[in-house]
Amino acid sequence: MKARLNLTIEETLLDKVKDYAAKQDSSVSEIVEAYFEKIVEKRVKPSVLDLLKSMPKPKTQYPGDFDFKKEYYEERKERYGF
Repeated sequence: MKARLNLTIEETLLDKVKDYAAKQDSSVSEIVEAYFEKIVEKRVKPSVLDLLKSMPKPKTQYPGDFDFKKEYYEERKERYGF
C-alpha cells in the first residue's frame, strides 16, 4: 500500500530532479522511494572469516610441520643482520 508524503525542497533543485527523472524514464516519486529503500536497508558486513574464505588460495604448498614464525625471523636476520 502506498502512502502520500509531502516534501519541501528548493524549487531549482526540484527542477533539476524532474529533469533527471525524465532522462531516467522515471518519476520523482520512484527516485525518492528507491533512495529511501537504499538508506534504510540492513547492511550486512561480512565477517573476517567470510573475507578470508573469499581470498585466493596460495599457490605454494607448505609441509604440515612448516614453522612460519621461525622462517619469518630467519629471513629478517639474513636481510637486516640481527
